[in-house]
Amino acid sequence: MVGRQAEAEIPEDGPLAGLDPEQLAAVRAPRGPVCVLAGAGTGKTRTIVHRIAQLIHTGHVAAGQVLAVTFTARAAGEMRTRLRALGVHGAQARTFHAAALRQLRYFWPRVVGGPQWDLLDGKLRVVSQAAHRAGAGTEAEVLRDLATEIEWAKASLVTPDDYPAAAGRVGRQSPAPVELVASVYRWYEAFKAKANLLDFDDLLLHTAAALDEHPAVAEEFRDRYRCFVVDEYQDVTPLQQRVLDAWLGDRDDLTVVGDANQTIYSFAGASPRPLLNFTRRFPTATVVRLERDYRSTPQVVSLANRVMAAARERPAGSRLRLVGQRPEGPEPSFAEYEDEPTEAAAVARRISELIDTGTPASQIAVLYRVNAQSEAYEQALSELDIPYLIRGGERFFARVEVRQATAALRTAAASAPTGELPKIVRELLEPLGLSAEPPTGGAARERWESLLALVELAEELASHVEGADLAQYVAELDMRARAQHPPTVEGVTLASLHAAKGLEWDAVFLVGLVEGTMPIQHADGNDAAVEEERRLLYVGVTRAREHLALSWALARGEGGRRNRRRSRFLYGLIPEDHATARLTRARREAAPAAAALRCRVCGAALIDAVATKLGRCAGCPADLDEELLVRLKEWRARRARALKVPAYVVFTDATLVAIAEQRPVDPAGLVSIAGIGASKLDKFGSEVLSLLRSRP
Repeated sequence: MVGRQAEAEIPEDGPLAGLDPEQLAAVRAPRGPVCVLAGAGTGKTRTIVHRIAQLIHTGHVAAGQVLAVTFTARAAGEMRTRLRALGVHGAQARTFHAAALRQLRYFWPRVVGGPQWDLLDGKLRVVSQAAHRAGAGTEAEVLRDLATEIEWAKASLVTPDDYPAAAGRVGRQSPAPVELVASVYRWYEAFKAKANLLDFDDLLLHTAAALDEHPAVAEEFRDRYRCFVVDEYQDVTPLQQRVLDAWLGDRDDLTVVGDANQTIYSFAGASPRPLLNFTRRFPTATVVRLERDYRSTPQVVSLANRVMAAARERPAGSRLRLVGQRPEGPEPSFAEYEDEPTEAAAVARRISELIDTGTPASQIAVLYRVNAQSEAYEQALSELDIPYLIRGGERFFARVEVRQATAALRTAAASAPTGELPKIVRELLEPLGLSAEPPTGGAARERWESLLALVELAEELASHVEGADLAQYVAELDMRARAQHPPTVEGVTLASLHAAKGLEWDAVFLVGLVEGTMPIQHADGNDAAVEEERRLLYVGVTRAREHLALSWALARGEGGRRNRRRSRFLYGLIPEDHATARLTRARREAAPAAAALRCRVCGAALIDAVATKLGRCAGCPADLDEELLVRLKEWRARRARALKVPAYVVFTDATLVAIAEQRPVDPAGLVSIAGIGASKLDKFGSEVLSLLRSRP
């Protein structure tokens, strides 16, 4: 066992330079079972690739005999890139499914025979057929839930016949009666087999079966691959563990890396049990603990430790206590708000301040528990003309605009155009939507940002490769697409906590931290589910490098009942357990501009977001021009359709009401209305003022 106190000589130069004592111990551990318990931000990927390189460079194993597996194509691509930088060529780094697909294609003629079955690209069509035959609902939402349940069952090695008992045993919230789900599952497998189709889980099932049932196949495979490395081992499913066992056979040349505190995919069948029981299975295993956090400031690290210290049960393998290695930073902030729109507006203002003081928008994230929470933040960021991107949708190179752009660039490359590469790329992408000025937000902004990212990638290539041409650029795009290594897109990231796993930002806002959302309502009453929600919060906290803000709102909508309570996970974390009055004061301090505004009718200070926008207290009399408001809404609808954005991206209802009440006569009067800045004045100011001047 190697802990923080371990002593080791770190070479001043060479491939092992810069490794801390614990990382060095993991890298230099002998062949055989090795378990690296790696906390968030402790350099686990660096440790993995250096261990692989060390084993190869010292002659313990040939590069072609190494198979490293992880859970995302991007992580596998990053691992391959780092291995190449260390002079390692030939080692395999893939996802479980990609590795299984490669093996299954190779062994198919011997274990199955005949033409290879096609891989099912999206299972909803077959699930729909199965649901119809079984008498279940076929609405899109129902089909997605049924598909998720089938995926859980297969990942958990549960057959259709076993599903009802297994679902009851683990307390699954089945989307339909368990016998009906089992029937859908049974028909799904039947339809799939009849059409000679495989889904992603079948890749793993058939690979394991090929090795278990065909000794000659197993012998050939095990002669080829002799050293295995598994990243994110806390997320392994029973099905993936079965494949790993088949790969290993009776051997033990296995290195696993994981953190039980980051187990957040139990709903998909993942379990930290193989990680926690590793030393029981391999009593002679070398165990190394990585606890030096190089990602976050000591203040963020301290909060992360306190989140997990309150856990009800912490198995020995999860008791990692991070030690921050970065310079001191700001304390995490906590804030309570009257309602979600006010919370979102305050977060957007703080983001604007960070951007104004030099933090790139791409280094800022707003993280929430469920995707439905994003709307308020999309609107608040749009109000301040802050670009944003929603993570968790299509992968960068799978997006329609990126595929269209790549096709156009490839066609153009055939004619070998001459000139500066970035200029050529920009001109080719202009017809696809790369305008001189960016759209405000939403899908249109995402498209524009994707195209701009392609131009920036061209600039990067031109700066590193002298004389780079369009053909070389297209080849670079193809390589990145295969490796799932997209360029950085400039914009604030909006993402669920699950989608944020494995990522990090300079500034992170954890929002909507109320009971019923964090922990999620359906977790209540299940201790294991509640503890997974705590780990999800821990993952969110450890995404922040320097700035971390946690907030919650007492009501959902403006003026709604203040019947929410802050998350139970926050008790004991907030300094001195802030009273509501202190939190209210912190909220006002976070929005000085809003607090300084006065009601134009009675002169009282305006705090509420809508009151700030209207320029008056909610109870003060209003001089609203109803006919003007109708005309403003009609104009907004036309502009939103033309820009292909939601109406609120142009102006919110509250902004239109403020215009119809105050009826400004010049640009100065228009920008005096909260939410109308220079950018919106440039885009819409002349049209709005013209509409105001033309009113009866």
